[in-house]
Amino acid sequence: MEDTIIFNFIERSHFPTCPTVYEVNNKELNIPNFDGSFLDWAHVQLEIAHSQLRRFESPDENPFFPDKLLKPILPRLEYPPVLDPVASNINYNSKIKNIYIEHIIPLVSKYVGDQPENYGSVATRDIDCLQSLSRRIHFGKFVAEAKFQSNIPLYTELIKNKDIAGITENITNSAVEEKILERLTKKAEVYGVDPTTNSNETKITPEYLVKIYKEFVIPITKEVEIDYLLRRLN
Repeated sequence: MEDTIIFNFIERSHFPTCPTVYEVNNKELNIPNFDGSFLDWAHVQLEIAHSQLRRFESPDENPFFPDKLLKPILPRLEYPPVLDPVASNINYNSKIKNIYIEHIIPLVSKYVGDQPENYGSVATRDIDCLQSLSRRIHFGKFVAEAKFQSNIPLYTELIKNKDIAGITENITNSAVEEKILERLTKKAEVYGVDPTTNSNETKITPEYLVKIYKEFVIPITKEVEIDYLLRRLN
């Protein structure tokens, strides 16, 4: 998931910020019978198609537009019951999308500005970024379940007492987080530079990638973990 996110950011870095893509009901684009942005419209169309292909039957997939999905054409698959059923009610995609548009796009875009001829390409890259971020962040449900199973008495007590501070302390591993940030820095330095040229231009700034994970990805993943654990005994 980590490499996927980085490469998706690199693909997005070929284009400017393109604020028009995110403007709700933009008159220039004039999408008939749709209330939302061009990005939302494109994303809805993709999720409608993917829902029919059974994508969102998988417990590690969380749709951005759950009310727009259609029934799968393919027969239902039976997945092992790893997560508690409450997991299906936990969806942070609205928050992920808002943070992506407001904070991440300015960090990964080529420059600030519009490029009408590439609105479609920008929306496509944005959807790739959003889906990979969502998958990584919502994987926190699986992490939370594993931690719960590792010490059921401890987490049961914390959950019953609604001890958010205690839960946060027990799910946090600062050493692991620091290793993640160090690894991201190295990957950005390697993946972001074309080895076939003498140019020092980087397609993704290591400091920006670390900032995205440190300020957004890791904290929201913890929110998902805490949310899941607080509902775990229900």
